[in-house]
Amino acid sequence: MRGTLQRVQTWAERRLPALTRYRRLESLPIELHRRRIYIVPTGFGIGFSLLLLVMMVGALNYANNAALLLTCLLGAASAASMLVAFRSLDGLRLSHVRAGHAVAGQPIELMLEFDSHRGRSAIRVDAGHDSTAFAIDAGGSTQVKIALPTVRRGWQPLPRLRLWSSWPLGLFRAWSWLYPEQSVLVWPQPETAGPPPYAAADDARHMRLHQGDELAALRDYRAGDPQRHIAWKASARHTNLLVKDFEQPQSRPQWQLDWRQLHGLDHEARIARLARWLGEAQSQRHNYSLWLPSNEIASGNGPLHYARCMSALACMP
Repeated sequence: MRGTLQRVQTWAERRLPALTRYRRLESLPIELHRRRIYIVPTGFGIGFSLLLLVMMVGALNYANNAALLLTCLLGAASAASMLVAFRSLDGLRLSHVRAGHAVAGQPIELMLEFDSHRGRSAIRVDAGHDSTAFAIDAGGSTQVKIALPTVRRGWQPLPRLRLWSSWPLGLFRAWSWLYPEQSVLVWPQPETAGPPPYAAADDARHMRLHQGDELAALRDYRAGDPQRHIAWKASARHTNLLVKDFEQPQSRPQWQLDWRQLHGLDHEARIARLARWLGEAQSQRHNYSLWLPSNEIASGNGPLHYARCMSALACMP
């Protein structure tokens, strides 16, 4: 029954212009109002209406006032449920859409933020094959997580989002469409295996000092050095104060990820290999730089640096 109703709804959206007027992209925030909320009876609602019709015919035929009163009360309750289903969506607003990070082929997590001036219950949002229910307190907001499937790297537009509710009795289904004017960036999928990247030699440009526990050398005293580091015995044999230096050079190998070094690979294969190298450098905590034909990113490390490099790869033409 549900599949039949969905096919009827799809046919109606193609045939009736009033149902397709909101297929264009919309900028945030998007607020629902009475002109964009539609209501149809559910399968249960149609069956319940037929039952009321039979009850009314029987009550009139046998002149049973009690049965007629019960039929009228049930009919009034069903009509009131239609109004409640409409009000559950009326005034609801989508204020923000945030996206996480994902490589092509994996679902990307979307964070939808809804707010409302009154409380709402049992509202569902559909995005493709993913459906999530949520509720909102009066004067508050809520964040809804949905998973959006991805196929290829680059900017991917958001699909149409359907908000609907059959609360409170399930007799009527109220729904509306949201089409945010926003896209999400999908990272390229790394290759599974391949050669390691080029690492720069451990010369003086890629060395840094760190505070160790063992004595490295003695040096002249500088203003600001702690007194506990002064080598008093050694200073007694010299004219200047000498200080124990615990700073030692530590190797920081740098990976130079360069588009120009990947000869013999096609465009997408180069992107996949660089994506794999970025993941390996990030997991091994190496410093790495990235050179692309349209972008050059200096050496660095950390999650933000990794996200910047992967986003640059995803935006490659």
